[in-house]
Amino acid sequence: MTTAALAPPETGRRLVRRIGFNTRVSFSDAAGPAAGLRDGVSLFRAAEELGYDSGWVYQRHFDHYLSSPLPFLSAVGQHTSSISLGTAVLPMRYQEPVLLAEAAGVTDLLVGGRLQLTLSASGTASFDSVFGAVDADAREEAQHRLRRFLAAVEGEPLHVVDGEGQGAPVGTALRVTPHSPGLRSRVRQGVGSVGSAVHAAELGLAVMLGTVLHGLDHGESFPEHQARVIAAYRHRWAEVQAGDPPPVVVAASVLPGTSADLRERYAAYDHQRRTEGMAASRPAGALTPVVSADLPAGMRISPVHHGTPDQVVASVLADPGLAATDELVLFLPPAFGLRDNTRLLADLAREVAPALGWVPRPG
Repeated sequence: MTTAALAPPETGRRLVRRIGFNTRVSFSDAAGPAAGLRDGVSLFRAAEELGYDSGWVYQRHFDHYLSSPLPFLSAVGQHTSSISLGTAVLPMRYQEPVLLAEAAGVTDLLVGGRLQLTLSASGTASFDSVFGAVDADAREEAQHRLRRFLAAVEGEPLHVVDGEGQGAPVGTALRVTPHSPGLRSRVRQGVGSVGSAVHAAELGLAVMLGTVLHGLDHGESFPEHQARVIAAYRHRWAEVQAGDPPPVVVAASVLPGTSADLRERYAAYDHQRRTEGMAASRPAGALTPVVSADLPAGMRISPVHHGTPDQVVASVLADPGLAATDELVLFLPPAFGLRDNTRLLADLAREVAPALGWVPRPG
């Protein structure tokens, strides 16, 4: 282990109490989806053995990635016992909120209360023609569905039986069952701007920040804006909620190279991210996104922290956005396979995370 990895965090810096990882559970044409799903389960098992606190899966439709996270996490829950199991993120625009609340309740009970749901209330409407167009503003519809989902997982009455043929006596208040009592406290909103962070605080939701941010001021860097978003969330929480805000989770590309070959590979990934943007790192056969590194004004993707373990520790400690987080989630390159990802998880846990204040969970 490197000297830097053993050093304590800088004075005045928030300790990273928890570390996690975020995977797209991707698969190639050659291996097929069944192998990709099995590798995904194995990755969670390996992370738990390394002491990781959380694992998160990304939902992506119609491509070589996981499209339905809850069944997958239910399966993972049968092969693990302590690691938290999260979604990052589920877009509420395309979710039927009551059905999602039912599925989430079942999943949470099956995995022993370890489910964490990160939801998006953004206005993306790119799949309206597939999932069914809604005669409403995309953002307003997403936020409406988010509020209804929160009421459902809270256990509030969703309907009062008002006629025969509805399966219960008239006047019966219908609630989602089975109900998982603690699930509401483990619902997060994915935020990428000051406005969305403030909205999450007003709803009493925890937050997760990803690798894309919006609303940057001219000349503002990604880390600077990330720190500003986190500060806005905590400030608004203090104004409208009781008690301390929930821990802030941030996904980031943190790639410590413990060999020359790995450092070269991670540098190539960094170059690809900077030149191809969100289209970088795709499994064989995946669709080519119609995006480039030239993003709209005010929108940026996160930097890649790579180099020797010492250099990565120094880079992370100097990042104001990561310095403000409570839980650091490693964003795994989508094209990496099980062996590559397991190596990366081990190197982060052993060579970098202790210098940030993290202590692995007891085995």
